[in-house]
Amino acid sequence: MADDPANAIDTSVPHSARIWNYWLGGKDNYPVDREAGDQYVSVYPGIVDIARTGRHFLARAVRYLAGEEGVRQFLDVGTGLPTVDNTHEVAQRVAPEARIVYVDNDPLVLSHAHALLTSRPEGETSYIESDMRDPERILRVAREKLDFDRPIALMLMGVLGHIDGYDEVLHIIRTLMGGLPAGSFLALYDDTDSDDAHNKAQQEYDDTGAVPYRLRRPEEIAGYFDGFELADPGVVACEKWRPEPSPFGEVPSTSTLCGVARKP
Repeated sequence: MADDPANAIDTSVPHSARIWNYWLGGKDNYPVDREAGDQYVSVYPGIVDIARTGRHFLARAVRYLAGEEGVRQFLDVGTGLPTVDNTHEVAQRVAPEARIVYVDNDPLVLSHAHALLTSRPEGETSYIESDMRDPERILRVAREKLDFDRPIALMLMGVLGHIDGYDEVLHIIRTLMGGLPAGSFLALYDDTDSDDAHNKAQQEYDDTGAVPYRLRRPEEIAGYFDGFELADPGVVACEKWRPEPSPFGEVPSTSTLCGVARKP
């Protein structure tokens, strides 16, 4: 089909979602992604640990939100390729009736939407094709799928660096959270610029012509949560947020910060 989103996939340029999939042991990647991923690792081996600890944080955060906080609705923006423990899988293990909306603007992710759309019969999982740079549209379409009279957890996992300007990032967060009901939550992680080897590897990756990713200062990431009520232990490295045994073995220290916060 001419309009098949898979036809829009460019396998000649490395792709961040496919590289992330490769680092997590997935199979949805191409030689160009594995080459770029290996080159990144040669400069900064810690990126694999970041990928794994970020994924493990997502699972812990969703379990916390669905379990301790009783959240039954999740808006996962910039979901990326399906791997292990996707948001709907984790949430519906705790609460089979949970409803999850995934948001992405990537044709590759869209071509894998069928994997994301597998929901337990008691709940619902759906997909919105939209760009996080248009938060108003995300809210408008999400209203058709979620109950905006009940709390919603907004997930922004390792995606905000795709936005170059810090003010635009804050606008996206404030607009999305501003449109959600009181008692909703913001859960996110993002990479800092505090490791020179990481900065070098990221710059070399950006120079390949792939979509760049902006590493930010720790205080900028902490600023994402301004105005919200942080859950303990606050904004910390991913491996330190409510730690538990990792499926990836020993958990190393990373420079990636995360947090979960409630909208008053």
